Amino acid sequence: MKIAVITLLSCLLPGMSGYAQTISFKKRNDPSHRLQPVQVSMSIERFNSKQALKVIKDSTIEAVDEPTFVKLAGVDVKDGIIEVNVLSRLLKNAPELARGFIGVAFRVNADNSKFEGIYVRPTNARANDQLRRNRSIQYFSYPDYKFDRLRKEAPGQFESYADMGLNEWIKLRIEVMGKEAKLFINDAKQPSLVVTDLKHGSNASGAIGLWVDVGTEGYFADVKIRSR
Repeated sequence: MKIAVITLLSCLLPGMSGYAQTISFKKRNDPSHRLQPVQVSMSIERFNSKQALKVIKDSTIEAVDEPTFVKLAGVDVKDGIIEVNVLSRLLKNAPELARGFIGVAFRVNADNSKFEGIYVRPTNARANDQLRRNRSIQYFSYPDYKFDRLRKEAPGQFESYADMGLNEWIKLRIEVMGKEAKLFINDAKQPSLVVTDLKHGSNASGAIGLWVDVGTEGYFADVKIRSR
């Protein structure tokens, strides 16, 4: 079986007290890999011209907005910028509620019991239903503030729209500073989602997770992390 590893290239950021990391995925037989699957399966594949990490949620995990990601070992970020290209497809046995859920968990603590997350629902973005379109992007905070609670208590505040689709590469850039996070889609100059009150506060820090949910075959490539 091929073992997934990542190569981290780090350098000091000019004028900043932090590091920039570019993460490339490779196939090796070395067991000392740096990718930690959490309630998911993973593999490295050449897909749509990119060397990508393929991630699928464990089918036994029925709850949504859970710690279902590949954790990047050795990465610890409080404030900074996370960039990644993502692509999602629906599994053949995907339930009707599947939307191609794919995104990024950040500030993941050591035992994966607390983290922030932003993900996209590509099928919603081109649905012939404006309400679904308005729910193309989602912020959530594990474990207490999943999408359903946020939608009930603050309708529309933690969801937004951006154009995207299944089976196409989508560039996500998440800028995190203190209690604020902004999501930019496909090099847009303006954010598609702004969160001003991250639920774990401004002092939380932790790892990065490449996240998927129910019914999704997710691919991740071109990961870059700039930590302040």
